[in-house]
Formats: sequence, structure tokens, C-alpha cells
Amino acid sequence: MKVLALDYGAARTGVAVSDATGTIARPIGVVERAAGELGLAEVRAMVQRYEVESVVVGMPLTLRGERGQQAVETEAFVDALRAVLDVPVETYDERFTTALAVRGGGDADEDARAAAHLLESYLQSARR
Repeated sequence: MKVLALDYGAARTGVAVSDATGTIARPIGVVERAAGELGLAEVRAMVQRYEVESVVVGMPLTLRGERGQQAVETEAFVDALRAVLDVPVETYDERFTTALAVRGGGDADEDARAAAHLLESYLQSARR
């Protein structure tokens, strides 16, 4: 099952996609202002281009597992995605993905790497 992951941010949203087996996650880029009309259209185009079957959006919970202001904004983004996409959209705990992306390095954009870490974690949990 191919999955697209989004590490949402108001200005920049990292994007990663899995392979068809749902085993490997790779960063593919960044969408600027993803919650806006053009950003939502770009995400929709990626869903179609990569032929994904579902979308997972990182939910920025606090260290205590609570929802702060960023989580509220992310939930609004998820609602907007659900209105424009024909595939399921769900959320997944994204704590520490950005820190892992910073430490991990690599050629891809940091936001895209964070989305790839989110997707790897999500795919591992789905296999359990």
C-alpha cells in the first residue's frame, strides 16, 4: 500500500512517499503554504502522481501527549485535506521527527526528511 506522509507546517510542509509495498519511505519535497488553495491543489496532484492509497499527517503533540495550538492548526489542515482528497487521511504522532531529521542529515530538505521519519514510524506501527 502506497502512503504519502505530510509533516505539516504553516509555511512549509515536508512530503514523503512509501514504495508500493509500504516498506520504504523516501522524502520527495516540500509544499509551501499547504493549507492554502494552491498548496492543497499541489498535495492533491502528488496523491494522484504517486498513486497513493492513503495520506498520513504528523500530529504535533506535546511531550505529555497533549494537543497544543500547533495540533489545532494541523487538525484544520487535515479537515481541509479530507475535503479535497479521495483517499483516507489520518494523523499520526510526529514527536521527535524533526529532531531525527536534523541529526540524520542527507541531501533532501529537512522538512521532507522529517516527513520520511514520520512515514517510517507509521509504516512500522502498521506492520505490528
